[in-house]
Amino acid sequence: MRESAIADPAGIAAGGGTGGFLEGGWRGGDGGPSRTPRRAYTTGMAIALSAIAMFFIAMVSAAVVRRGAPSGDWQPLRAGGALWRILSLNTVVLVASSLTLAHSRARARSGDDGGFRRWWLATSALGLLFLAGQLLAWRQLVEAGLYLATNPSSSFFYLITAAHGVHLAGGIVALLIVAFRPARRIAQSTAIEVTSIYWHAMDAIWICLFLFLWFGARA
Repeated sequence: MRESAIADPAGIAAGGGTGGFLEGGWRGGDGGPSRTPRRAYTTGMAIALSAIAMFFIAMVSAAVVRRGAPSGDWQPLRAGGALWRILSLNTVVLVASSLTLAHSRARARSGDDGGFRRWWLATSALGLLFLAGQLLAWRQLVEAGLYLATNPSSSFFYLITAAHGVHLAGGIVALLIVAFRPARRIAQSTAIEVTSIYWHAMDAIWICLFLFLWFGARA
């Protein structure tokens, strides 16, 4: 069974000085293969994603509780239709990135190294486009006079979208590490599998957050 290692935010080791990425696994500094099975890394990623999901659930729960506080200072986010058009487009972009990622993995399984890398990099580009769109959404808030401390609803919007953006940026870093690290037999790479799990999870989390923000703005 092929092996890999997890060290960065999305579960892909940077390599350090202890070895290199060979044929889908990591070779130790002594020249021998790592003995850690692939299942250990996928299990570790599942645990990490559970913690990340709980973090976002806690943020959403805090927003719900704050909205119902007796202070009555919660105001629905009124930033105009442009904001929600941007966020909707961002959602489409992120869903598209999961599709390109799936196609990239299919190319890897067929042994098409060049096709794998092209579609894998397309996924990275879509991720960067998503982050750029989030910055544009923040600009719409600023133009509407809504800042981090304007009211609780705008505060939670900034915090929730920023937290997701940071986690997604970690995924982009992992995608680029996998794309540019020389490897053979990429179809069996643990790094590809673990990064894909992380990326699809960030996609699913964003869809849930988008729906929460959208319905919250209309409550």
